[in-house]
Amino acid sequence: MSSPAQERSSGVQLLSAALLLLSLSGCSSMDVLVANYINALNGTTVKIPCTFTSCYKMDITKFSMNWTYQETLNDTEEMFMTYYKKKGMVPLRPERFGDRVTFAGNLDKNDLSITLSDVQVYDVGIYNCYVKNPPDRIQGHGVIQLNVVTELPPPRDSTIAVAIGASVGGALALLILSMVVVKCLRRHRKQELISEEKMEEEGKLEAEGVAEEGTKQP
Repeated sequence: MSSPAQERSSGVQLLSAALLLLSLSGCSSMDVLVANYINALNGTTVKIPCTFTSCYKMDITKFSMNWTYQETLNDTEEMFMTYYKKKGMVPLRPERFGDRVTFAGNLDKNDLSITLSDVQVYDVGIYNCYVKNPPDRIQGHGVIQLNVVTELPPPRDSTIAVAIGASVGGALALLILSMVVVKCLRRHRKQELISEEKMEEEGKLEAEGVAEEGTKQP
């Protein structure tokens, strides 16, 4: 038979285990955060962001990641940057990109972003960010579609938008005001009709009363 002290100790252990399970269950698996679509102006430098969240702190002896490129989903992926334990992030400089790709992130902040300089039309495609951070069992994967444009769309004229908005707002205000005035006039007219009907009724009653008094007199 266990003593009260042993029962209390067992209860504390069970509570600690329960709290540990709750804390672990509240931690989600690895998530890779990217911009799904990026528009880049031809000839400029664009940043392609990729960050990740994990239940575990990065262990550089087990961590791994790769950047790959493919023209379409049906094409073979071409690796152009990877992580080495002793060298860190290393661009592989394939023929497509040469030395135009550089690492622009911060491993201490789980930031794996890159920059692509002198963007060309043939850079259009899918950029994949793969991350593994053991003991997380799931490999994180972010997909970015890069589009290259030859010119940016013209800025919208806010003055015209404000003028149109003011005109519409003014017209709406006049409409509401006119509806209120019409409603007030109708209510006033209704009250006048009621007053007139009431006065006619009272006049009839007075006339009937006078007639009755006349018939009663000898």
